[in-house]
Amino acid sequence: MINIKKSLLGSLAITAAVSAALILPSPSHAAASKAVVQSASQTGVIQSSVNLRDKPSLSSHVLGLVKTGEQVKILEKSNAYFCKIKTAAGKTGYISTADKYIRAGKASSGSSSSNSSSGSSNSQSNGSSSASKPAQSASAAIEKVIRTGMKYLGTPYEYGSDRNTTKTFDCSDFIRQIFKEGAGLTLPADSRQQGSWIKDNRSPVYSTNQLKRGDLVFFMSYKGSSSSAYQGINKSKQQITHVALYLGDGKLLHTYSKQAGGVVVTDFTNSWKYRFLYGGSVLK
Repeated sequence: MINIKKSLLGSLAITAAVSAALILPSPSHAAASKAVVQSASQTGVIQSSVNLRDKPSLSSHVLGLVKTGEQVKILEKSNAYFCKIKTAAGKTGYISTADKYIRAGKASSGSSSSNSSSGSSNSQSNGSSSASKPAQSASAAIEKVIRTGMKYLGTPYEYGSDRNTTKTFDCSDFIRQIFKEGAGLTLPADSRQQGSWIKDNRSPVYSTNQLKRGDLVFFMSYKGSSSSAYQGINKSKQQITHVALYLGDGKLLHTYSKQAGGVVVTDFTNSWKYRFLYGGSVLK
């Protein structure tokens, strides 16, 4: 009888232990849950200007640009590549989680902050240095974009070209590709959206005399080769039908037809100037 009682008690003890193991979370699971909670509503600092998108995908709509140094609120990590953020201006959207674009922590206000590198601390302590660096960086990036464009000279033109290959280009695909390769910036996929991006994120210029090397240049549809063909046209109401890259010295780098030879450098002739709507710099 005593042996039977001992066996029953032993069985009950084993059952209780198994039940406890099933109910209580393991230390690693509890730590993981805690980490997830801690990552919500975290502060982040933009390391390099990045597109803010409406969905966690590169094919989604671009809402605008989140600029270098901006402090944002990280709302959630959507997947391995994107996180949801809220900007200082109150905009909500998704950006890449790559270290080159965002890092957790608050923006540094001095050289003693553990979140800032010695390089950024030095630039903050010297006003003239921090002002000149972005200009040099943008200038170097533009030259890289132009070099990238030049390597595609002669690439065939195809209207509505596949954005996932470089075998053929239409005008906006070409511009998008060279900024993606040369500057790490992915512009919208078509010329009208690219024009809207310039208006939303930069300062457009409406005179050809104000264009700078590396500016995007937007054009309306062709009406003729003489100035009289464009008289009386309200250009503010015209749709963008073409985009090119201004090289300076009256030259354009672009692609617009098979007959022209695909990607080419052409003169910024009067026929192009008559069609000119506005332009602007992608990089600052």
